[in-house]
Amino acid sequence: MKVQNKIVVVTGGGNGMGRELVLALLSRGASVAAVDINASALEETARLAGMNSSNLATYTVNITDRAAVEALPERVISRFGAVDGIINNAGVIQPFVKLKDLDFAAIERVMNVNLFGTLYMTKAFLPHLLARPEAHITNISSMGGFLPVPGQTIYGASKAAVKLLTEGLNSELQGTNVRVTVVFPGAIGTNIAVNSGVMDTLQVKSGEAPPVKILSPDKAARIILDGIESNRYRVLVGSDARLMDAIYRLHPQRAARFILDQMSSLLPQ
Repeated sequence: MKVQNKIVVVTGGGNGMGRELVLALLSRGASVAAVDINASALEETARLAGMNSSNLATYTVNITDRAAVEALPERVISRFGAVDGIINNAGVIQPFVKLKDLDFAAIERVMNVNLFGTLYMTKAFLPHLLARPEAHITNISSMGGFLPVPGQTIYGASKAAVKLLTEGLNSELQGTNVRVTVVFPGAIGTNIAVNSGVMDTLQVKSGEAPPVKILSPDKAARIILDGIESNRYRVLVGSDARLMDAIYRLHPQRAARFILDQMSSLLPQ
């Protein structure tokens, strides 16, 4: 779906890759409904939009609140007249600890935001998308959704669920006007650790390089939008995601061991 002159909803639009998706959509001629739990972050996104801000509306919504999400389509439609696409980008990571040390409050938060938030948004907007001449659903999974990352096991489980949710939806919507894309970012230079409240659990020793190459959020956004405009089934974002996807297909256990070796220095014992 070409995004020019389309109305697209983006969750997590106040920071990082979500903000860059909002700005890139606006630059390509789309109108955007940016959704985030952080009102001040949305205000900054609107400021950065500059001259394009007339085509931007912001909505402070907690996507784990099903009632609030169910009310969102009518709010967006009352502003723009329709909705042509959604990008379910909002997500959080878990504290960087092993499953045995992870409390249920953290587990439930990750699953509620990453899986149920995506599900609530998809269910709420799908009837409106089906009524459009063409429409698109994009769900952001993760490289950790197909490849195990120790210390992020529950995060990975939530993103694996998003993967299968999206792929199943794609199959169900064959023959309709709605296209579906699942996205697998690798390491992206965002503030997800800070925004998830887990920065103190993820520390790189002074002077050490990060274990993987990090892609900038604006480049990630461009790759994702190019995938949407090409109606891609799946989009791998970053050289690390592409490499590990290839390795995992050939030898899953070897790929898992490689990631364990790369991340072991960051994982509390």
